Amino acid sequence: MKDGSSLWPHGWAWAASLVLVIAAVAILFAMDRPPMCECGTIKLWHGVVESSENSQHITDWYAPSHFTHGLIMAGVAWLLWRKWGLFGGKPSRWALPIAVVVESAWEIAENTPMVINRYREVTISWGYSGDSIVNSAADIGWMTLGFLLALRLPAWASVALALFLELLALAVIRDNLTLNVLMLLYPIDAVAAWQAAG
Repeated sequence: MKDGSSLWPHGWAWAASLVLVIAAVAILFAMDRPPMCECGTIKLWHGVVESSENSQHITDWYAPSHFTHGLIMAGVAWLLWRKWGLFGGKPSRWALPIAVVVESAWEIAENTPMVINRYREVTISWGYSGDSIVNSAADIGWMTLGFLLALRLPAWASVALALFLELLALAVIRDNLTLNVLMLLYPIDAVAAWQAAG
């Protein structure tokens, strides 16, 4: 993205991001989230959505959604700081820690009983029991990778990559970031029926 280098984190921002991830992990431990899959293993990839191991390992079909979070947050940061001149348009090397705070807040909220129950009620994640801490930490990592890549890519490439990831997940698992948000906020019976038919 043009001028994306002005958002590239400096040493203190990297350190702050790491501290924030550690804090999020500590909060998830305090919430009594399972550290890892109760199956006793940690897999690099688990591709079965409707299983007790979904959202328990390092990577699954929802990792692209978290990567896309990073693409989106980098775009928002660029708009706020560079395009719209927030804080006088000065470079913000603190954009990454801010993105980590947002993603960490989502990971914590996503693992509350209220959101877990909401997922079970209105999305295709009927047996969802929340994420393992390994999965949540990995999701923050995927967001970070998306954020950093977006700072190096032209804006059109970030948009194209986000669309590709959305369409890939839609084709393979009948779910993606767009449908996930839609079904959480405004469930549509026809969409739920289509997803269930997969």
